Amino acid sequence: MPIEAGTGTTGAGSPECGEAYLAEARGTLQSALGKIVHCLDQLADEDLQWRPHASHNSIQTIVLHLCGNVRQWIVSAVGGRPDTRDRPAEFAAREPIPKADLIDQLQQVVAEADAVLAACEAESLLERKRVQGVETTNLAAIFDSVSHFVGHTHQTVYITRLRLGDRYRFQWTPATKEQGA
Repeated sequence: MPIEAGTGTTGAGSPECGEAYLAEARGTLQSALGKIVHCLDQLADEDLQWRPHASHNSIQTIVLHLCGNVRQWIVSAVGGRPDTRDRPAEFAAREPIPKADLIDQLQQVVAEADAVLAACEAESLLERKRVQGVETTNLAAIFDSVSHFVGHTHQTVYITRLRLGDRYRFQWTPATKEQGA
């Protein structure tokens, strides 16, 4: 049975649930952005081009791809801005981009997405959209893009650990028994 937004109930179809979902999406994007920046801060510019195999993505490629994805799925689809994404260019770019510029690009697109999500009305989450040839809803577009971002965040952490080995500094480590220390 489909959920109807704006029913005034406190269940899954309530405005409160939609608002909580949007807040969680915003927090998850910010957290993942922090993890990527933490990794990039540990690497030299030349490390951003490194690939474990020629067919794999570099961190630079991942960052460009995340910028394109978030801009297309959240800023454009949910936010109503024009879709200017050139997905093949994200993967074709081989000219080194300075680390500071990559961080700026990623922070900018996450800030744009955050503004869209902050302005998004819970009642619009089930609004239908067509993104990248896929019929979807605002809710699904946000979910897909945020989970995609998180997945590539873990990929970035892994590549950073491959590059740095034991020199890798964790962003968080458990400090108490409850946390797993």
